[in-house]
Amino acid sequence: METLNLLLQGLSTALDPINLLAALIGAFLGTIVGVLPGLGPSTTVALLIPLTFSFSPESGLIMMTAVYCGAMYGGSLTSILMKVPGEASSVMTAIDGYEMAKQGRAGPALAISAIGSFVGGTLSVVALMLIAPALSEFALKFGPAEYMAIMLFAMILSATLIGHSILKGLLSMGLGIGFALVGTDLQSGVPRLTLGIPHLLDGIDIVVAIIGVFGIGEVFQYLAQRRKEEGGQRLSITGSLMPSKQDLKKSVGPIGRGSVIGFLAGLLPGSGSTLGSFISYSVEKRLSKRPEEFGKGAIEGVASAETANNSSTGGALVPLLTLGIPGSGTTAVLLGALMMYGIRPGPQLMTEQSALVWAVIASLYISNIVLLILNLPLIRFFVKILDIPVRVLMPLILVFALIGAYSINNSINDLWLALFFGILGFFMREAGLSPAIFVLAMVLGDQMEQSLRQALFISNGSIMPFFTSPISLTLILISLAVLLNDIYKKIRKKQKSFQFEE
Repeated sequence: METLNLLLQGLSTALDPINLLAALIGAFLGTIVGVLPGLGPSTTVALLIPLTFSFSPESGLIMMTAVYCGAMYGGSLTSILMKVPGEASSVMTAIDGYEMAKQGRAGPALAISAIGSFVGGTLSVVALMLIAPALSEFALKFGPAEYMAIMLFAMILSATLIGHSILKGLLSMGLGIGFALVGTDLQSGVPRLTLGIPHLLDGIDIVVAIIGVFGIGEVFQYLAQRRKEEGGQRLSITGSLMPSKQDLKKSVGPIGRGSVIGFLAGLLPGSGSTLGSFISYSVEKRLSKRPEEFGKGAIEGVASAETANNSSTGGALVPLLTLGIPGSGTTAVLLGALMMYGIRPGPQLMTEQSALVWAVIASLYISNIVLLILNLPLIRFFVKILDIPVRVLMPLILVFALIGAYSINNSINDLWLALFFGILGFFMREAGLSPAIFVLAMVLGDQMEQSLRQALFISNGSIMPFFTSPISLTLILISLAVLLNDIYKKIRKKQKSFQFEE
Protein backbone atom coordinates (compact mmCIF):
# COMPACT_ATOMS: atom_id res chain seq x y z
CA MET A 1 0.00 0.00 0.00
CA GLU A 2 2.87 2.34 0.79
CA THR A 3 4.40 1.64 -2.65
CA LEU A 4 1.11 2.55 -4.33
CA ASN A 5 0.90 5.82 -2.40
CA LEU A 6 4.47 6.70 -3.37
CA LEU A 7 3.72 5.89 -7.01
CA LEU A 8 0.61 8.11 -6.97
CA GLN A 9 2.67 10.94 -5.50
CA GLY A 10 5.26 10.39 -8.20
CA LEU A 11 2.56 10.47 -10.90
CA SER A 12 1.24 13.77 -9.63
CA THR A 13 4.75 15.20 -10.02
CA ALA A 14 5.38 13.55 -13.40
CA LEU A 15 2.05 14.86 -14.77
CA ASP A 16 3.00 18.44 -14.00
CA PRO A 17 2.87 20.27 -17.40
CA ILE A 18 6.59 21.08 -17.37
CA ASN A 19 7.58 17.51 -16.49
CA LEU A 20 5.11 16.09 -19.00
CA LEU A 21 6.62 18.30 -21.72
CA ALA A 22 10.09 17.11 -20.69
CA ALA A 23 8.96 13.48 -21.12
CA LEU A 24 7.45 14.24 -24.55
CA ILE A 25 10.58 16.00 -25.79
CA GLY A 26 12.83 13.30 -24.36
CA ALA A 27 10.84 10.46 -25.96
CA PHE A 28 10.88 12.20 -29.35
CA LEU A 29 14.61 13.00 -29.15
CA GLY A 30 15.34 9.45 -28.04
CA THR A 31 13.52 7.99 -31.04
CA ILE A 32 15.50 10.23 -33.41
CA VAL A 33 18.73 9.32 -31.63
CA GLY A 34 17.97 5.62 -31.95
CA VAL A 35 17.57 6.03 -35.71
CA LEU A 36 21.00 7.67 -36.11
CA PRO A 37 23.79 5.07 -36.02
CA GLY A 38 26.68 5.99 -33.76
CA LEU A 39 25.06 8.64 -31.56
CA GLY A 40 23.46 6.43 -28.92
CA PRO A 41 21.44 7.26 -25.78
CA SER A 42 24.48 7.76 -23.52
CA THR A 43 25.94 10.44 -25.82
CA THR A 44 22.61 12.25 -26.13
CA VAL A 45 21.96 12.18 -22.38
CA ALA A 46 25.48 13.54 -21.84
CA LEU A 47 24.80 16.36 -24.32
CA LEU A 48 21.57 17.17 -22.48
CA ILE A 49 23.30 17.72 -19.12
CA PRO A 50 24.46 21.31 -19.83
CA LEU A 51 21.01 22.14 -21.23
CA THR A 52 19.28 20.99 -18.03
CA PHE A 53 21.27 23.20 -15.64
CA SER A 54 18.30 25.56 -15.39
CA PHE A 55 15.80 22.69 -14.99
CA SER A 56 14.61 21.28 -11.71
CA PRO A 57 16.14 17.87 -10.89
CA GLU A 58 12.77 16.21 -11.62
CA SER A 59 12.39 17.76 -15.08
CA GLY A 60 16.02 17.16 -16.05
CA LEU A 61 16.06 13.51 -14.99
CA ILE A 62 12.64 12.84 -16.52
CA MET A 63 13.85 14.16 -19.89
CA MET A 64 17.05 12.11 -19.71
CA THR A 65 15.29 8.84 -18.84
CA ALA A 66 12.73 9.49 -21.61
CA VAL A 67 15.64 9.80 -24.07
CA TYR A 68 16.96 6.48 -22.74
CA CYS A 69 13.63 4.73 -23.37
CA GLY A 70 13.10 6.38 -26.76
CA ALA A 71 16.55 5.48 -28.07
CA MET A 72 15.96 1.83 -27.25
CA TYR A 73 12.90 1.81 -29.51
CA GLY A 74 14.31 4.10 -32.21
CA GLY A 75 17.09 1.65 -32.97
CA SER A 76 14.54 -0.83 -34.31
CA LEU A 77 13.55 1.48 -37.19
CA THR A 78 16.80 1.34 -39.14
CA SER A 79 17.41 -2.26 -38.01
CA ILE A 80 14.15 -3.41 -39.59
CA LEU A 81 13.99 -1.10 -42.62
CA MET A 82 17.68 -0.91 -43.56
CA LYS A 83 19.49 -3.56 -41.47
CA VAL A 84 21.69 -0.84 -39.98
CA PRO A 85 21.63 -1.32 -36.18
CA GLY A 86 22.61 1.85 -34.37
CA GLU A 87 23.51 -0.06 -31.19
CA ALA A 88 24.70 -3.57 -30.37
CA SER A 89 21.38 -4.20 -28.61
CA SER A 90 19.51 -3.74 -31.95
CA VAL A 91 21.51 -6.39 -33.81
CA MET A 92 19.10 -9.23 -33.04
CA THR A 93 16.10 -7.16 -34.14
CA ALA A 94 17.74 -6.70 -37.55
CA ILE A 95 18.07 -10.45 -38.20
CA ASP A 96 14.36 -11.24 -38.62
CA GLY A 97 13.07 -7.67 -38.87
CA TYR A 98 14.88 -6.95 -42.12
CA GLU A 99 13.81 -10.32 -43.55
CA MET A 100 10.20 -9.40 -42.76
CA ALA A 101 10.72 -6.06 -44.53
CA LYS A 102 12.04 -7.90 -47.60
CA GLN A 103 8.88 -10.03 -47.52
CA GLY A 104 6.71 -6.88 -47.50
CA ARG A 105 5.90 -7.18 -43.78
CA ALA A 106 7.79 -4.18 -42.42
CA GLY A 107 4.55 -2.81 -40.94
CA PRO A 108 3.84 -5.80 -38.66
CA ALA A 109 7.55 -5.95 -37.71
CA LEU A 110 7.55 -2.28 -36.64
CA ALA A 111 4.21 -2.65 -34.85
CA ILE A 112 5.32 -5.73 -32.88
CA SER A 113 8.54 -3.91 -32.11
CA ALA A 114 6.57 -0.96 -30.70
CA ILE A 115 4.19 -3.20 -28.73
CA GLY A 116 7.04 -5.36 -27.36
CA SER A 117 8.99 -2.22 -26.44
CA PHE A 118 5.97 -0.84 -24.58
CA VAL A 119 5.21 -4.07 -22.71
CA GLY A 120 8.86 -4.79 -21.89
CA GLY A 121 9.53 -1.21 -20.80
CA THR A 122 6.38 -1.04 -18.68
CA LEU A 123 6.88 -4.42 -16.98
CA SER A 124 10.50 -3.54 -16.23
CA VAL A 125 9.30 -0.40 -14.45
CA VAL A 126 6.83 -2.49 -12.44
CA ALA A 127 9.69 -4.81 -11.45
CA LEU A 128 11.90 -1.82 -10.66
CA MET A 129 9.18 -0.47 -8.42
CA LEU A 130 8.35 -3.70 -6.60
CA ILE A 131 11.49 -5.80 -6.25
CA ALA A 132 14.44 -3.45 -6.78
CA PRO A 133 16.08 -3.87 -3.33
CA ALA A 134 15.94 -7.68 -3.31
CA LEU A 135 17.26 -7.97 -6.86
CA SER A 136 20.06 -5.54 -6.12
CA GLU A 137 21.23 -7.69 -3.23
CA PHE A 138 21.28 -10.70 -5.56
CA ALA A 139 23.22 -8.75 -8.21
CA LEU A 140 25.88 -7.99 -5.55
CA LYS A 141 26.67 -11.70 -5.45
CA PHE A 142 28.08 -11.49 -8.97
CA GLY A 143 31.86 -11.19 -8.83
CA PRO A 144 34.42 -11.54 -11.67
CA ALA A 145 33.99 -15.34 -11.87
CA GLU A 146 30.19 -15.06 -12.13
CA TYR A 147 30.40 -12.34 -14.81
CA MET A 148 32.82 -14.44 -16.82
CA ALA A 149 30.51 -17.46 -16.55
CA ILE A 150 27.36 -15.61 -17.62
CA MET A 151 29.12 -14.05 -20.62
CA LEU A 152 30.45 -17.46 -21.64
CA PHE A 153 26.93 -18.87 -21.26
CA ALA A 154 25.48 -16.13 -23.49
CA MET A 155 28.03 -16.75 -26.23
CA ILE A 156 27.72 -20.55 -26.15
CA LEU A 157 23.93 -20.27 -26.26
CA SER A 158 24.12 -17.91 -29.23
CA ALA A 159 26.75 -20.00 -31.06
CA THR A 160 24.59 -23.12 -30.84
CA LEU A 161 21.28 -21.48 -31.74
CA ILE A 162 21.72 -18.50 -34.04
CA GLY A 163 23.86 -20.16 -36.70
CA HIS A 164 23.16 -23.34 -38.66
CA SER A 165 26.49 -24.93 -37.73
CA ILE A 166 27.99 -25.10 -34.27
CA LEU A 167 31.51 -25.09 -35.74
CA LYS A 168 30.81 -21.93 -37.73
CA GLY A 169 29.14 -20.41 -34.69
CA LEU A 170 32.25 -21.03 -32.58
CA LEU A 171 34.47 -19.68 -35.38
CA SER A 172 32.37 -16.50 -35.49
CA MET A 173 32.72 -16.24 -31.71
CA GLY A 174 36.49 -16.69 -31.84
CA LEU A 175 36.83 -14.10 -34.60
CA GLY A 176 34.80 -11.59 -32.58
CA ILE A 177 36.88 -12.17 -29.44
CA GLY A 178 40.04 -11.68 -31.51
CA PHE A 179 38.91 -8.25 -32.69
CA ALA A 180 37.79 -7.38 -29.14
CA LEU A 181 41.40 -7.84 -27.98
CA VAL A 182 42.75 -5.22 -30.41
CA GLY A 183 44.14 -2.20 -28.54
CA THR A 184 46.29 -1.50 -25.52
CA ASP A 185 46.47 -4.06 -22.73
CA LEU A 186 45.08 -2.33 -19.65
CA GLN A 187 47.35 -4.22 -17.24
CA SER A 188 50.68 -3.98 -19.04
CA GLY A 189 50.13 -1.05 -21.39
CA VAL A 190 51.46 -3.13 -24.31
CA PRO A 191 49.75 -2.69 -27.72
CA ARG A 192 48.03 -5.86 -28.98
CA LEU A 193 47.12 -6.76 -32.58
CA THR A 194 47.31 -3.12 -33.64
CA LEU A 195 49.65 -3.77 -36.64
CA GLY A 196 51.46 -0.56 -35.73
CA ILE A 197 48.36 1.57 -36.46
CA PRO A 198 48.06 4.36 -33.83
CA HIS A 199 44.28 4.64 -34.28
CA LEU A 200 43.86 1.07 -33.00
CA LEU A 201 45.65 1.72 -29.70
CA ASP A 202 42.30 2.60 -28.07
CA GLY A 203 40.66 -0.49 -29.53
CA ILE A 204 37.88 -0.80 -32.10
CA ASP A 205 34.64 1.07 -31.44
CA ILE A 206 31.89 -1.54 -31.39
CA VAL A 207 29.39 0.73 -33.16
CA VAL A 208 31.82 1.20 -36.07
CA ALA A 209 32.07 -2.60 -36.35
CA ILE A 210 28.28 -3.01 -36.20
CA ILE A 211 27.67 -0.37 -38.89
CA GLY A 212 30.27 -2.02 -41.10
CA VAL A 213 29.29 -5.66 -40.65
CA PHE A 214 25.54 -5.11 -40.97
CA GLY A 215 24.92 -1.87 -42.88
CA ILE A 216 27.84 -1.74 -45.33
CA GLY A 217 28.08 -5.54 -45.51
CA GLU A 218 24.45 -5.64 -46.69
CA VAL A 219 25.26 -3.15 -49.47
CA PHE A 220 28.23 -5.23 -50.64
CA GLN A 221 26.10 -8.36 -50.63
CA TYR A 222 23.49 -6.58 -52.78
CA LEU A 223 26.20 -5.47 -55.24
CA ALA A 224 27.49 -9.06 -55.48
CA GLN A 225 23.99 -10.32 -56.31
CA ARG A 226 23.00 -7.38 -58.53
CA ARG A 227 22.78 -9.47 -61.68
CA LYS A 228 20.04 -11.50 -60.06
CA GLU A 229 18.06 -8.38 -59.14
CA GLU A 230 15.88 -6.31 -61.40
CA GLY A 231 17.05 -2.72 -61.76
CA GLY A 232 13.89 -1.11 -60.44
CA GLN A 233 13.08 -3.65 -57.74
CA ARG A 234 11.58 -2.35 -54.51
CA LEU A 235 11.16 -3.84 -51.08
CA SER A 236 7.40 -3.89 -51.49
CA ILE A 237 4.75 -3.67 -48.79
CA THR A 238 2.03 -6.33 -48.83
CA GLY A 239 -1.05 -6.70 -46.69
CA SER A 240 -1.88 -4.78 -43.53
CA LEU A 241 0.61 -2.54 -41.77
CA MET A 242 -0.62 -3.90 -38.44
CA PRO A 243 0.10 -7.39 -37.10
CA SER A 244 -2.53 -10.08 -37.64
CA LYS A 245 -4.13 -12.12 -34.86
CA GLN A 246 -1.71 -14.93 -35.72
CA ASP A 247 1.25 -12.54 -35.38
CA LEU A 248 0.00 -11.37 -32.00
CA LYS A 249 -0.56 -14.94 -30.85
CA LYS A 250 2.99 -15.92 -31.85
CA SER A 251 4.41 -12.86 -30.08
CA VAL A 252 2.71 -13.16 -26.68
CA GLY A 253 5.13 -15.75 -25.25
CA PRO A 254 8.32 -14.11 -26.60
CA ILE A 255 7.21 -10.71 -25.27
CA GLY A 256 6.51 -12.15 -21.80
CA ARG A 257 9.77 -14.09 -21.60
CA GLY A 258 11.75 -11.25 -23.18
CA SER A 259 10.49 -8.87 -20.49
CA VAL A 260 11.87 -11.09 -17.72
CA ILE A 261 15.16 -11.93 -19.45
CA GLY A 262 15.82 -8.31 -20.43
CA PHE A 263 15.15 -6.99 -16.94
CA LEU A 264 17.44 -9.55 -15.29
CA ALA A 265 20.18 -8.88 -17.87
CA GLY A 266 19.84 -5.15 -17.24
CA LEU A 267 20.80 -5.70 -13.60
CA LEU A 268 24.28 -6.75 -14.65
CA PRO A 269 26.75 -3.90 -15.22
CA GLY A 270 28.13 -3.77 -18.75
CA SER A 271 26.11 -4.79 -21.79
CA GLY A 272 22.77 -5.66 -20.20
CA SER A 273 20.56 -4.72 -23.15
CA THR A 274 22.85 -6.49 -25.63
CA LEU A 275 23.13 -9.58 -23.45
CA GLY A 276 19.37 -9.60 -22.84
CA SER A 277 18.41 -9.39 -26.53
CA PHE A 278 20.84 -12.15 -27.52
CA ILE A 279 19.77 -14.53 -24.73
CA SER A 280 16.08 -13.81 -25.30
CA TYR A 281 16.37 -14.47 -29.04
CA SER A 282 18.34 -17.68 -28.41
CA VAL A 283 15.81 -18.92 -25.84
CA GLU A 284 12.91 -18.36 -28.26
CA LYS A 285 14.69 -20.25 -31.01
CA ARG A 286 15.33 -23.11 -28.59
CA LEU A 287 11.68 -23.21 -27.48
CA SER A 288 10.18 -22.77 -30.96
CA LYS A 289 8.56 -25.67 -32.81
CA ARG A 290 9.82 -24.04 -36.03
CA PRO A 291 13.41 -23.00 -35.25
CA GLU A 292 14.28 -23.12 -38.95
CA GLU A 293 12.12 -20.01 -39.50
CA PHE A 294 14.37 -17.87 -37.30
CA GLY A 295 16.63 -15.73 -39.45
CA LYS A 296 14.12 -15.88 -42.29
CA GLY A 297 11.50 -13.48 -40.98
CA ALA A 298 10.12 -15.00 -37.76
CA ILE A 299 8.07 -12.39 -35.92
CA GLU A 300 8.92 -14.14 -32.65
CA GLY A 301 12.55 -13.15 -33.21
CA VAL A 302 11.63 -9.47 -33.50
CA ALA A 303 9.30 -9.61 -30.50
CA SER A 304 11.78 -11.36 -28.19
CA ALA A 305 14.81 -9.24 -29.06
CA GLU A 306 13.09 -5.86 -29.01
CA THR A 307 11.17 -6.59 -25.79
CA ALA A 308 14.33 -7.69 -23.96
CA ASN A 309 16.18 -4.67 -25.33
CA ASN A 310 13.66 -2.27 -23.79
CA SER A 311 12.97 -4.15 -20.57
CA SER A 312 16.67 -3.89 -19.75
CA THR A 313 16.22 -0.14 -19.09
CA GLY A 314 14.33 -0.78 -15.86
CA GLY A 315 16.87 -3.39 -14.80
CA ALA A 316 19.79 -1.04 -15.42
CA LEU A 317 18.18 1.59 -13.18
CA VAL A 318 17.94 -0.80 -10.20
CA PRO A 319 21.64 -0.82 -9.21
CA LEU A 320 21.85 2.92 -9.98
CA LEU A 321 19.00 3.96 -7.69
CA THR A 322 19.58 1.46 -4.89
CA LEU A 323 23.36 1.04 -4.83
CA GLY A 324 24.76 3.97 -6.79
CA ILE A 325 26.28 1.54 -9.31
CA PRO A 326 25.54 2.26 -13.00
CA GLY A 327 24.29 -0.78 -14.93
CA SER A 328 24.99 0.62 -18.41
CA GLY A 329 26.73 3.45 -20.24
CA THR A 330 23.59 5.57 -20.11
CA THR A 331 23.02 5.02 -16.40
CA ALA A 332 26.67 5.99 -15.83
CA VAL A 333 25.85 9.35 -17.44
CA LEU A 334 22.67 9.56 -15.31
CA LEU A 335 24.85 8.97 -12.23
CA GLY A 336 26.85 12.04 -13.23
CA ALA A 337 23.63 14.01 -13.71
CA LEU A 338 22.39 13.06 -10.23
CA MET A 339 25.67 14.17 -8.69
CA MET A 340 25.47 17.42 -10.68
CA TYR A 341 22.18 18.12 -8.87
CA GLY A 342 23.87 17.36 -5.54
CA ILE A 343 22.12 13.99 -5.17
CA ARG A 344 24.21 10.99 -4.13
CA PRO A 345 22.78 7.65 -5.32
CA GLY A 346 23.01 4.77 -2.89
CA PRO A 347 20.99 2.71 -0.40
CA GLN A 348 19.52 5.84 1.22
CA LEU A 349 18.39 7.49 -2.03
CA MET A 350 14.91 5.94 -2.10
CA THR A 351 14.22 7.21 1.42
CA GLU A 352 16.03 10.55 1.47
CA GLN A 353 14.94 11.55 -2.07
CA SER A 354 11.77 9.46 -2.38
CA ALA A 355 9.77 12.24 -4.09
CA LEU A 356 12.40 12.58 -6.84
CA VAL A 357 12.91 8.83 -7.30
CA TRP A 358 9.21 8.07 -7.56
CA ALA A 359 8.64 10.98 -9.95
CA VAL A 360 11.29 9.48 -12.25
CA ILE A 361 9.82 5.97 -11.91
CA ALA A 362 6.30 7.27 -12.65
CA SER A 363 7.62 9.22 -15.65
CA LEU A 364 8.91 5.96 -17.14
CA TYR A 365 5.31 4.75 -17.41
CA ILE A 366 4.40 7.99 -19.16
CA SER A 367 7.41 7.78 -21.51
CA ASN A 368 6.48 4.25 -22.59
CA ILE A 369 2.89 5.29 -23.29
CA VAL A 370 4.09 8.34 -25.23
CA LEU A 371 6.41 6.17 -27.34
CA LEU A 372 3.59 3.75 -28.17
CA ILE A 373 1.22 6.59 -29.14
CA LEU A 374 3.99 8.34 -31.06
CA ASN A 375 5.30 5.39 -33.04
CA LEU A 376 2.31 3.21 -33.94
CA PRO A 377 0.58 5.90 -36.07
CA LEU A 378 3.90 6.77 -37.72
CA ILE A 379 4.46 3.24 -39.05
CA ARG A 380 2.71 4.12 -42.34
CA PHE A 381 5.23 6.93 -42.82
CA PHE A 382 8.27 4.89 -41.76
CA VAL A 383 7.55 2.13 -44.28
CA LYS A 384 7.55 4.71 -47.10
CA ILE A 385 11.33 4.29 -46.99
CA LEU A 386 10.75 0.94 -48.68
CA ASP A 387 9.09 2.65 -51.65
CA ILE A 388 12.57 3.72 -52.75
CA PRO A 389 14.00 1.32 -55.40
CA VAL A 390 16.66 -1.00 -54.01
CA ARG A 391 19.26 0.36 -56.47
CA VAL A 392 18.66 3.80 -54.94
CA LEU A 393 18.13 2.64 -51.34
CA MET A 394 21.46 0.77 -51.12
CA PRO A 395 23.65 3.82 -51.88
CA LEU A 396 21.57 5.79 -49.36
CA ILE A 397 22.21 3.10 -46.75
CA LEU A 398 25.94 3.28 -47.54
CA VAL A 399 25.99 7.07 -47.11
CA PHE A 400 23.86 6.84 -43.95
CA ALA A 401 26.20 4.21 -42.48
CA LEU A 402 29.38 6.13 -43.30
CA ILE A 403 28.00 9.34 -41.78
CA GLY A 404 27.11 7.39 -38.64
CA ALA A 405 30.59 5.83 -38.47
CA TYR A 406 32.29 9.21 -38.91
CA SER A 407 30.08 10.97 -36.35
CA ILE A 408 31.19 8.69 -33.49
CA ASN A 409 34.67 10.19 -33.13
CA ASN A 410 34.76 12.60 -36.11
CA SER A 411 37.60 10.48 -37.47
CA ILE A 412 38.31 9.51 -41.07
CA ASN A 413 40.01 6.38 -39.70
CA ASP A 414 36.64 5.13 -38.48
CA LEU A 415 35.38 5.34 -42.08
CA TRP A 416 38.17 3.02 -43.21
CA LEU A 417 37.42 0.68 -40.31
CA ALA A 418 33.70 0.65 -41.20
CA LEU A 419 34.55 -0.23 -44.81
CA PHE A 420 36.92 -2.96 -43.62
CA PHE A 421 34.20 -4.48 -41.42
CA GLY A 422 31.75 -4.16 -44.32
CA ILE A 423 34.04 -6.31 -46.47
CA LEU A 424 34.55 -8.70 -43.54
CA GLY A 425 30.76 -8.92 -43.04
CA PHE A 426 30.28 -9.74 -46.73
CA PHE A 427 32.84 -12.56 -46.67
CA MET A 428 31.41 -13.87 -43.39
CA ARG A 429 27.98 -14.16 -45.02
CA GLU A 430 29.50 -15.89 -48.03
CA ALA A 431 31.30 -18.35 -45.73
CA GLY A 432 28.18 -18.99 -43.63
CA LEU A 433 29.60 -17.38 -40.49
CA SER A 434 27.20 -15.44 -38.25
CA PRO A 435 27.70 -11.65 -38.10
CA ALA A 436 25.40 -11.55 -35.03
CA ILE A 437 27.57 -13.95 -33.02
CA PHE A 438 30.66 -12.04 -34.18
CA VAL A 439 29.22 -8.77 -32.82
CA LEU A 440 28.19 -10.35 -29.50
CA ALA A 441 31.72 -11.72 -29.06
CA MET A 442 33.19 -8.28 -29.81
CA VAL A 443 30.85 -6.67 -27.26
CA LEU A 444 31.58 -9.19 -24.51
CA GLY A 445 35.15 -10.18 -25.37
CA ASP A 446 36.88 -7.31 -23.60
CA GLN A 447 34.65 -7.66 -20.51
CA MET A 448 35.24 -11.42 -20.45
CA GLU A 449 39.00 -10.87 -20.48
CA GLN A 450 38.83 -8.34 -17.64
CA SER A 451 36.58 -10.59 -15.54
CA LEU A 452 38.87 -13.58 -16.16
CA ARG A 453 41.96 -11.60 -15.16
CA GLN A 454 40.30 -10.19 -12.06
CA ALA A 455 39.13 -13.63 -10.96
CA LEU A 456 42.61 -15.11 -11.46
CA PHE A 457 44.26 -12.18 -9.70
CA ILE A 458 41.98 -12.51 -6.65
CA SER A 459 42.66 -16.28 -6.44
CA ASN A 460 46.44 -15.99 -7.09
CA GLY A 461 46.14 -17.69 -10.47
CA SER A 462 43.77 -20.49 -9.42
CA ILE A 463 40.76 -21.39 -11.57
CA MET A 464 38.90 -22.87 -8.60
CA PRO A 465 36.64 -19.79 -8.02
CA PHE A 466 34.88 -20.68 -11.26
CA PHE A 467 33.92 -24.04 -9.81
CA THR A 468 33.46 -23.20 -6.12
CA SER A 469 30.96 -20.42 -6.82
CA PRO A 470 27.46 -21.97 -7.11
CA ILE A 471 26.34 -19.35 -9.66
CA SER A 472 29.47 -19.71 -11.82
CA LEU A 473 29.48 -23.52 -11.64
CA THR A 474 25.79 -23.71 -12.60
CA LEU A 475 26.27 -21.45 -15.62
CA ILE A 476 29.36 -23.38 -16.78
CA LEU A 477 27.55 -26.73 -16.47
CA ILE A 478 24.54 -25.39 -18.37
CA SER A 479 26.87 -24.06 -21.10
CA LEU A 480 28.55 -27.46 -21.42
CA ALA A 481 25.18 -29.23 -21.46
CA VAL A 482 23.89 -26.96 -24.24
CA LEU A 483 27.08 -27.47 -26.26
CA LEU A 484 27.14 -31.25 -25.85
CA ASN A 485 23.41 -31.53 -26.54
CA ASP A 486 23.82 -29.60 -29.79
CA ILE A 487 26.76 -31.80 -30.87
CA TYR A 488 24.76 -34.93 -30.03
CA LYS A 489 21.78 -33.72 -32.08
CA LYS A 490 24.01 -32.97 -35.06
CA ILE A 491 25.63 -36.44 -34.88
CA ARG A 492 22.22 -38.15 -34.61
CA LYS A 493 20.91 -36.14 -37.55
CA LYS A 494 23.87 -37.19 -39.72
CA GLN A 495 23.46 -40.84 -38.68
CA LYS A 496 19.77 -40.80 -39.62
CA SER A 497 20.58 -39.11 -42.94
CA PHE A 498 23.23 -41.76 -43.65
CA GLN A 499 20.84 -44.61 -42.80
CA PHE A 500 18.17 -43.09 -45.03
CA GLU A 501 20.59 -42.90 -47.99
CA GLU A 502 21.50 -46.56 -47.52
